[in-house]
Amino acid sequence: MITLYGFGRVHSKVVGLTRDLRVLWMLEELGVPYRVHGVDHPAGETRREEYQQLNPFCQVPVLDDDGFVLTETGAILLYLAEKTGQLMPTDFQGRSQVMRWCFAALTTVELPMSQLIMVDLLGASDPTGAQRRPGLVKYAELHLTTLEDWLRERPYLTGEAFTVADILMTTVLREVRNAGVLDGFPRVSAYRERCEARPAWRRTLEAYEQRLGVAAGSAR
Repeated sequence: MITLYGFGRVHSKVVGLTRDLRVLWMLEELGVPYRVHGVDHPAGETRREEYQQLNPFCQVPVLDDDGFVLTETGAILLYLAEKTGQLMPTDFQGRSQVMRWCFAALTTVELPMSQLIMVDLLGASDPTGAQRRPGLVKYAELHLTTLEDWLRERPYLTGEAFTVADILMTTVLREVRNAGVLDGFPRVSAYRERCEARPAWRRTLEAYEQRLGVAAGSAR
């Protein structure tokens, strides 16, 4: 059985933002059996030697598929898609387009988003955050403008079918869901809502909130 090392306890500020949600969502979409090993991040569990043997970068999540260990959310999702033959086209060029958008989500779109959310999370404790934030917003809006145009005639990133790339892109967009950045991009916002309306995502959030012991709806 697949074991996912996901968060069992995190700082309250990052509830709903953690990257294990990407893999948990994928597993729910696939319908494969799995179990979650809850990692206590505030207690320093990721810094322990046994965990570093799983992930030398001390990050969560980690996938253990009957002894095959894999880290990095993009790699994990692509592995699961290839293994199950789900959420991924069967033809080579179709798969390449999906991988293209996986990389776009993680290396292009997420770059300003992750910096922006860190500024907002740190608040006054970041002495340069207020000065950097307007530039990061413009940087994010540059990519969002491209995505807004791309989604003009497509319900999902590569066309009519929901794929692994949409899981990654949606979870990237969620990083700034409370930052006001998406307000001027109706197609991007509708795309995110369409993806998050999927039953597998709702199941993912419910189980996540229960595992972390937080109030229902707090991860939304």
